[in-house]
Amino acid sequence: MPTVITGYTIKDLRFPTSLSGDGSDAMNKDGDYSSAYIILHTDNQRVNGHGMTFTIGRGNDIVCYAMQYFGERLKGKALESLVTDIGATWRDMVSDSQLRWIGPEKGVIHLALGACVNAIWDMWAKSVEKPLWRLVADFTPEELVSCVDWRYLTDALTPEEAVAMLKKTAAGKEERIVETLANRAVPTYTTSAGWLGYSDEKMQSLLTETMNLGFKHFKVKVGGNLARDQHRLKLVRDIIGYDSGNQLMIDANQVWSVPKAIEYVKQLAEFKPWFIEEPTSPDDILGHLAIKKALLADGIKVATGEMCQNRTMFKQFLASGAIDICQVDSCRLGGVNEVLAVLLLAKKFNVPVVPHSGGVGLPEYTQHLSTIDYVVISGEKSILEYVTHLHEWFKHPSEVDQTGHIITPLDPGYSVEVKPEAFDIYEFPTGSFWTSPEADNIEDKIILNGGVRKIGEFGKP
Repeated sequence: MPTVITGYTIKDLRFPTSLSGDGSDAMNKDGDYSSAYIILHTDNQRVNGHGMTFTIGRGNDIVCYAMQYFGERLKGKALESLVTDIGATWRDMVSDSQLRWIGPEKGVIHLALGACVNAIWDMWAKSVEKPLWRLVADFTPEELVSCVDWRYLTDALTPEEAVAMLKKTAAGKEERIVETLANRAVPTYTTSAGWLGYSDEKMQSLLTETMNLGFKHFKVKVGGNLARDQHRLKLVRDIIGYDSGNQLMIDANQVWSVPKAIEYVKQLAEFKPWFIEEPTSPDDILGHLAIKKALLADGIKVATGEMCQNRTMFKQFLASGAIDICQVDSCRLGGVNEVLAVLLLAKKFNVPVVPHSGGVGLPEYTQHLSTIDYVVISGEKSILEYVTHLHEWFKHPSEVDQTGHIITPLDPGYSVEVKPEAFDIYEFPTGSFWTSPEADNIEDKIILNGGVRKIGEFGKP
């Protein structure tokens, strides 16, 4: 009997990370890590699909509202009909012309789409009792390529070229799977000690702690104040050293213009960062290229991608040579299908993929994506961002071993299934935390109590 989607539940889940400064950077000083979350229910209790997209608080409700359009399109559909040609399913979901008018593969609509597409993949993996990475690893090259919507891409990479690349990478695939099952496929770096809102003492303590956990790559937020950044980077280098194999990366979160980025980063060159992440607007392809050329003599690479909204923009970043590091995001793009397209493009242009994972649920997702890239697509190890926050709320949390490698997920699905008690406490605005006095000074609750209206009520007296 086919597995039929009978309905869906959407949740607005918000964690108050602004209280501790977790996630703080030069552009986003007080984010509350949040998830616009959907559960696709079926007539088979064993197989439900869980998907989410990441935001940092206000506006999470707007993404939740947009999810309803995709949830309604999926009601009554058999899982088997959706995954028989998952590429066609993706293209159908982005082809609602009225939704495309307000978000043609970008913005809130694309965030909502990604969560729903990922829920389908989660359901599919559970139905065949495989973790998502293994589901994809078991595809033939032709099956993987068929997942991608090739519209807008074939001037840079054709399906035929992609199949040929995958067949070439297949040499050594079984050995890479063995290494993956031994938890040696995905080394990680951490941002957990480097948030801009942390005190020197907290940063130093967390840095030492993460080093003791086996991490060798560390990212620090910059862009608030040059003298302060220089001070903080010196503290970091005093702990991790220069010659121990430990790597330092810096992240400006889009705060600079192109000339300012070049000037500012050159004044941090003495600390030998491996890359500068998001030095300017995430939409400025030519700007990234200019920054990359200007920093070449300093040995500093340029990374971006967490805010890159679709495969077409990634095509331009990669084909133009504007970036050295591709930081694909599991939620900003339209789910697994579009991520696979970007991984293939990155392989074509020989750019390493270092997924963005600095948010709730993102390491749960991206551990699968980095594994897919290593086992199936690039055949090369890269690194994966890992933050230590909020994993305790997931049924199958992402974990790192004592050598700083991801413990390969083996449970069926895409790993973002949230424990019910998380909703009891942190669902906005009805969870026990958000109705408590502790939340009274958080801006989301202040605005809500000030009379913000629900979608559909705007303009009413």
